Amino acid sequence: MSTTTTRTVVLGARRVPKRRTKGKGLVPLFLAPTVIGLGIFTVVPIIASFVLAFFRWDIITDPEFVGFDNFADILVDPTVRVSFLNTILFVIVAVLLQLALALGLAVLVQSRMPSWLRAFFRSSLFFPLILSAASVSLVMAYLFNQEFGLVNQILGAFGIAKVGWLTTGFGAQVVTVLVYVWQNFGFTFLLFIGGISSIPKEVYEAASIDGATGWKQFRLITLPLISPTMLVASVMAIISALQIFDQPYVLTRGGPGDSTRTAVMVIYESAFQQLEFGRASAIGIVLTLLIMLVTALQFRLSRRFVFYG
Repeated sequence: MSTTTTRTVVLGARRVPKRRTKGKGLVPLFLAPTVIGLGIFTVVPIIASFVLAFFRWDIITDPEFVGFDNFADILVDPTVRVSFLNTILFVIVAVLLQLALALGLAVLVQSRMPSWLRAFFRSSLFFPLILSAASVSLVMAYLFNQEFGLVNQILGAFGIAKVGWLTTGFGAQVVTVLVYVWQNFGFTFLLFIGGISSIPKEVYEAASIDGATGWKQFRLITLPLISPTMLVASVMAIISALQIFDQPYVLTRGGPGDSTRTAVMVIYESAFQQLEFGRASAIGIVLTLLIMLVTALQFRLSRRFVFYG
């Protein structure tokens, strides 16, 4: 039998090519950079953070094992409690606003309009997401400045007195939510665009024949059929909002007082300002457990509200 680049075996009148085994040894070589990078920058820090939560360490001195003292301390620390309450309140308001705004705009964009206009809205609404959160927050801090901000100048043109957007607790919370939602709802918007686009037009046509239009179509057709998309969008939005840091840090540094201080800000301050890395790790573990709990609860509740038709 002659030898060629692909060896074959004769079975009666049928020639079956043998699978090549050459080159399989290169697979681990190509996977190695990803696996090593994942291990160094993800797995190792997670393990180190978990271990460090049981120690008191300030980089300068040797680590001191303290058991569960770090967890006990953060439970009675008023700053930590306020930061978690602020984070939870922020998540509730920001995520609801983000989902409602993204869904409403997705329905409008997918309604009857020229294709070029639809493409324009898709691009323009997604654009803020590709910007740096720090740079956006810095610009917004100038826009909402009480003395020379553009927002107060516009309000002043209508005879409205200057508003202390970033100098009062409630104003700072409102601005933080608005800036975060404006920058992040574009991704949720695209998710809803994809979900609505996947609904067959025949379903709406049949509903129109039966007399269902407008709100009825949205409530009885659109919402049930995009419920899996809503689940994904809500899970990702909540996970992202629970880790908010850039906007309140740049806008207000957590103030006035502790009105906009979040859990991740306390982690940052504990680790890099107070050099209490064990305490920071403990707070990070509590936040991680909170994220896991909320996500598990969402998937649990999805069994009742998500339609996979």
